[in-house]
Amino acid sequence: MAEDTSQRRLVIFIKNPVYGRVKTRLAADLGNEQALSIYRQLLAHTRTQALACAAERLLFYSDTIDEPDEWPVAFFSKHLQQGSDLGARMAHALGQALAGAERAVLIGSDIPGLTAGILTQAFDLLDAHDFVLGPAADGGYYLIGMRQPAAAVFENITWSTPTVLQATLGRIQALGGSCGLLPTLSDIDTAADWQAWQAGINEAGRGQSPPVYRD
Repeated sequence: MAEDTSQRRLVIFIKNPVYGRVKTRLAADLGNEQALSIYRQLLAHTRTQALACAAERLLFYSDTIDEPDEWPVAFFSKHLQQGSDLGARMAHALGQALAGAERAVLIGSDIPGLTAGILTQAFDLLDAHDFVLGPAADGGYYLIGMRQPAAAVFENITWSTPTVLQATLGRIQALGGSCGLLPTLSDIDTAADWQAWQAGINEAGRGQSPPVYRD
């Protein structure tokens, strides 16, 4: 029997790809034009993996809903992020996604190592756990999923610090929840990150696996 995708909702957070407003740390090293080009590549990768995952897909823009763009409405319902900080925005989006669905998973758009297989694994882990997290190499996380809305998981978290993952695990434990963990991945913030990822691709082309790099 085919998977009931209506019970699996994939939430994707993206920044509107605007010159000078995305990947500012990367732009400091490489310039705004190249930073925007790289971010568009990361968006394309995220879109490809999302389309290969059996789930309903909710796309949340940072500033304005772009229509039309590279995200076809036939496959992505489009929304605007709402909230005073990242935690509030994620809580709102996951609460919306879980209205009428059993499982929801939220991802960002700058993880080149993310695959449809990892997304599927995240949903599968929610069969046995209340939450799922994808640890990021910098101490944060690139994915969070849950079976019930839980705004408290996002409270009292100091975002963009190396303690985000551990603080979130602590919040989950305080709520009495269980959490499944995915493979650790890295995002692209700096020129060094991008160069390391490109070097890993070249190594893979010679028969070696790309390394998991750290900032």
